[in-house]
Amino acid sequence: MSAEVIGDGFIARYLRRHPLPHHRVTVLAAGVSSTSETAPEQFAREARLVTATVRRCREQRRLLVLLSTAATGLYGRQGEGHESARITPLTPYGHHKLAMERLVTVSGAAVLILRLSHLVGPDQNPAQLIPSLVRQIRSGTVTVHHGARRDLLDVRHFGTVLNRLLDLGVHGRTVNVASGVSYSAEEIVTALEAALGRRAHRVPHLVPPESLRISTGRMRAYVPEAAHFGFGPSYLDGLIARYAPATV
Repeated sequence: MSAEVIGDGFIARYLRRHPLPHHRVTVLAAGVSSTSETAPEQFAREARLVTATVRRCREQRRLLVLLSTAATGLYGRQGEGHESARITPLTPYGHHKLAMERLVTVSGAAVLILRLSHLVGPDQNPAQLIPSLVRQIRSGTVTVHHGARRDLLDVRHFGTVLNRLLDLGVHGRTVNVASGVSYSAEEIVTALEAALGRRAHRVPHLVPPESLRISTGRMRAYVPEAAHFGFGPSYLDGLIARYAPATV
């Protein structure tokens, strides 16, 4: 019985290109992906998928890896996003993702919950952050959300963390998978302009200020090699240089 990946988004496609060397594992990388989603029918569709998948994993004794979120919609705009903290989600998306976590936790199946920051990699959905900004910059005008910050993570580093957690047999835990460093919207746009070799007219759009820092202590305890991923101020430039020029 081989590993299974459910979904057709860029994370699922990445995992299929780099197959997991583990048996009896199902990675659920499908469902609502837009943090601005509010449609009840979209949330209900994912809930049905999660319910059916976790039931099957319990019956087949498979480990379910549920990909959740570490976004501000779950953790809030300020403070530290820690896995063990009591949280009150800010958005319908955040409430929904927390509900899915609770659903699988009480299911009786072996479950590993990964709360992901904003992953960056090849073949992303055009509506996601980096492809959207690249498209705007190439058009000559880009909207900059002053006050917004994002923790960005290379999908390759997510893959390394996932494999390490599976190697260790971790389950029954929730783990943030993030860089632990957030970048302002202005910094991200500047890095993109440098990688693309062009400047765009910036249209400011004020949003509530964010200072959330996603805790990576648990991830680093399980995956000490994360210390060599290069997280820090220069991580953004390397990440953008790797993926932005090839984004269409």
